[in-house]
This record gives sequence, C-alpha cells and structure tokens, in this order.
Amino acid sequence: MTAVPVIETARLRLRAPTAADFAAVGAFLASPRACFIGGPYDAVQAWRLFAASVGAWTLQGFGYWAVDERDGGGLVGAVGLQQPPDFPEIEFGWDLYDGFEGRGYATEAATAARDWAFGPGGLATLVSYIDPANAASIRVAERLGARRDPSAPCAFPGDLVYRHSPEGDRA
Repeated sequence: MTAVPVIETARLRLRAPTAADFAAVGAFLASPRACFIGGPYDAVQAWRLFAASVGAWTLQGFGYWAVDERDGGGLVGAVGLQQPPDFPEIEFGWDLYDGFEGRGYATEAATAARDWAFGPGGLATLVSYIDPANAASIRVAERLGARRDPSAPCAFPGDLVYRHSPEGDRA
C-alpha cells in the first residue's frame, strides 16, 4: 500500500482524498464544467470515478490529491495522475472547483504534483489529454512547460496530447 504523500506549496496543501471530499468532487463532476472530462456525471458515476482515483494510490502507487488552501479556505480542487486500462500512458490532470479559478491554483498544485511525479514518484514522462476547447487547461499545461505531442496515442479521440518532461517549465 502506498501512502499518499502530503505536499505543501506557498498557498496549497496536496493531501489524500477523504470521503468528506466527495460532496465537492461530486458537485464538480455533476456540473457543466465537467464537460471537458466526459461529464457531467450522475452521482453513481461520480462516486466510481472518485473511488477509482483514491484506489489508484494502492493499486498503482500514484493517484489524485485533494487540494486545500493552506490558510483554511477549504477544498479548491484535485490534481494527480491516472492510468486506467484504456489509457496508453499515465495522464496528468487538474481540476479546480467552482469559485477557485483565476488565482493560479491549478498551476501551483500541478507544479508540485509534477515535481513529485518526476522526483519521488520515479516517472520519466507524463501526458495530459486536453479537449481542444478547454483553453484554461491548455494554458496550465503550457505554463508547466508541456508541449503538444501530435504523434502520441490518445485516450480520447479529438483531444490534444500535451507531454510533460522532468525539465518542465525549466526547459
């Protein structure tokens, strides 16, 4: 069993998800904002996605973190890694919940998660599958130093593949 590492940044804490987080996760997954990740989802589908992301830590040694504001402001989103059987590579993703956009939280959390993945996580490469209409997510990927990889296989037809490297935004 892999313990979920706690990572702290200047403003955020990445931690293991708990059952108490499901209300916020479920609300996000049921909202129109989930359209870029195959949603919106009903409560049963949302629970299964949530449980799979939590269980990935035990099964694969990586998964999603819940992201809190360190000053006690609450749960702002999620960031992490996943590779279900139909994904050709490990995907790196981030979600911000309603009301937390535009503060740089996605980039801050994703930078910390990426650094863990390429450091203690021992990974050599990651990809992000991004809907071409999701301009905000594309901007985060590019801020992280990810580059389009048009030759990479994609889990979702029509999505763009952004490849992350250990050099990231330092490249």
